[in-house]
Amino acid sequence: MSEQFPSLPEAVLAAANQLGAWLAQDDLPQDPQIELVVLAGNAVIPTIDFACRLAAHQAVPLLISGGIGHSTSFLYQSVLNDPRYRTIPVDDRAEAHILADIAHQFWAIPRQRIVVEDRSTNCGENARFTRQMLEHNGIAHRTGVVVQDPTMQRRTMATFARVWQDDPRAPTWYSAPGCVPVLRNGRDGVTFGGEDTGLWPVGRYLALILGELPRLADN
Repeated sequence: MSEQFPSLPEAVLAAANQLGAWLAQDDLPQDPQIELVVLAGNAVIPTIDFACRLAAHQAVPLLISGGIGHSTSFLYQSVLNDPRYRTIPVDDRAEAHILADIAHQFWAIPRQRIVVEDRSTNCGENARFTRQMLEHNGIAHRTGVVVQDPTMQRRTMATFARVWQDDPRAPTWYSAPGCVPVLRNGRDGVTFGGEDTGLWPVGRYLALILGELPRLADN
């Protein structure tokens, strides 16, 4: 169960929701024609589920990018707290290997359609090493979907655009965080509207979205 967070003035809550929705960039068409799904390592279970569901439904490769970084422990905890995924080993494992096990064991994605990039420790490396993996393995990627923690989605998309800026045939990357969090005041304080399983504690979510603004500054 998430820790309680005290109620906020409605204007503050509205501003937080506006910022959160902006960061959770989502431009995926209704019926996308894609060749690839890229899942950047994160700890948000609805986002992980979305990427796996999309790759399984579209029958396209799923490239999972994520090593061991400063936030990997949050993925360990999310997996251990999930009633479906808690049997997956997590200790001292790269994010990509954990997520690959989830994709294969629970979403029936064949191992041969899962590409693991297990060195990256930040979203810049997610993009750079993803490009290296795609080009090294000759994986078609003219049109793909990038899936990331909603708080980092917009920054990750900017990073992917930067990494491919020198390529006149750069792929079309759609952005899809899998969920767009909405905060509300409830009887017990601030909570997420709708299903909140596998999301952040409210305090951590607010800290993350506020921390994104200086990271997005072009300076």
